[in-house]
Amino acid sequence: MILSRHNSAVPVAQALACPALPSPDTQPRPFIQGTSDQGVRRISISPSYPKLEFRRKLSHHPFRHTISLLLCVLCALCGESLLSVPSSAQNLDKPSINIDEDVTAFAYAPDGRVIFSVRRMFKNKKYDLQRDDIWIMEPGGKRKRILEGQKFTNDQKLFTYQVESFTWSPNGHIIAVQLFTTSMDPDAGTREDAPALLLLEDTGRELRPNGKDPLVMNAQFPLWLRDNVTFVYLSGADTPQGLFSLSYFNISSGPAGKAFEGRTFQGASRISGTNAAIAVEESPRFDGPARLQRLELLSQEDKEVATLDAYAGGVTVSPSGNFVAYFLDKAVLEVRDLSAPVRFARLRVGIGVLQWSADESRLYLKRTIEKKSADLVAFRVPALRAYPAHSDIPVIEPDPQILLHGLTIREYSLSPDGRSLAVVLPGKRNLQIFPF
Repeated sequence: MILSRHNSAVPVAQALACPALPSPDTQPRPFIQGTSDQGVRRISISPSYPKLEFRRKLSHHPFRHTISLLLCVLCALCGESLLSVPSSAQNLDKPSINIDEDVTAFAYAPDGRVIFSVRRMFKNKKYDLQRDDIWIMEPGGKRKRILEGQKFTNDQKLFTYQVESFTWSPNGHIIAVQLFTTSMDPDAGTREDAPALLLLEDTGRELRPNGKDPLVMNAQFPLWLRDNVTFVYLSGADTPQGLFSLSYFNISSGPAGKAFEGRTFQGASRISGTNAAIAVEESPRFDGPARLQRLELLSQEDKEVATLDAYAGGVTVSPSGNFVAYFLDKAVLEVRDLSAPVRFARLRVGIGVLQWSADESRLYLKRTIEKKSADLVAFRVPALRAYPAHSDIPVIEPDPQILLHGLTIREYSLSPDGRSLAVVLPGKRNLQIFPF
């Protein structure tokens, strides 16, 4: 985000296959490893000579066809390749789509379209301003700009914004655009930073339920209801730092009052296909344990799921709504069965940005907090079990699968059908989409 005078900026799915015998002249493939937000470098892996020699001898063995058949049978029985054939996730070598723009945020729609924002800078008489453009891309790659930032106005105020995230309505026709805004009074020389939501139809038409003002100020993390016109949002405007209150908003009539008034939460995640969410409730004085709650957003009824030993963020509900994952601290992730909350598991994976696979068998993790760059890994969800009261809970240390050959990424998302992976790279921040 920039609001500055010129020249004086103010910082604002794995398939089983019979392994083919490689040629004796097979060379090791290079892989890409990120170095920093300034770019990536290519380095080569030295050949594995013992394995290559084994393959050379095998390719000339008089019973090589029998051996190959036996290897295939063993692979089918074990579910793994004895010749270390990489998994399908490791075949993410070439993107099917590359958007060569400075992408600030993106999100998949329920039908597979992608909405993304592109950083745009322009000047007025005294200031450099940022107002991101917003585009929608069809699954085949055709793109259409639905918002031109330079022409977007907010009651004629001098303001800038950067798009931080998108949340699609359940029917995939309305988008709540999360903005970080900066407004300035040039005469007084004062500025104000605040989160806000902008509501757009997928055609690009702005929805202005507040009248002239297109923005819902101090609103974050919208949780859509099934009617596609109402959502509950989190606001930290009148709560202690790190806590949020909940409020209703209707895209036809505007603000509709408080939800669960007087209560404060650290985060929430919508349960797909319902009017409910899983939220982490915390008292305003932080004088008790955090509680995992199921909130019925329409009726304002709630049910406690579990009392947590700790909470450090990242609450994420699985696609079916049967499981939830969240971080207890900067190292330990807890996964819990929502249909039988006494069943759970703990994993030592390090804090980061989580997403469930479409079949809920795996979790994907960018191993750092949002808006920072790191590698992307995946690991299997372990069996969940109940433990006696006051017993020591084991912490599993999974063996994560490194994706994209260790390439450093800034943001990522899996498509709703689990057939593609989209990432924003550091540095230039272009958006690439890889098929699984």
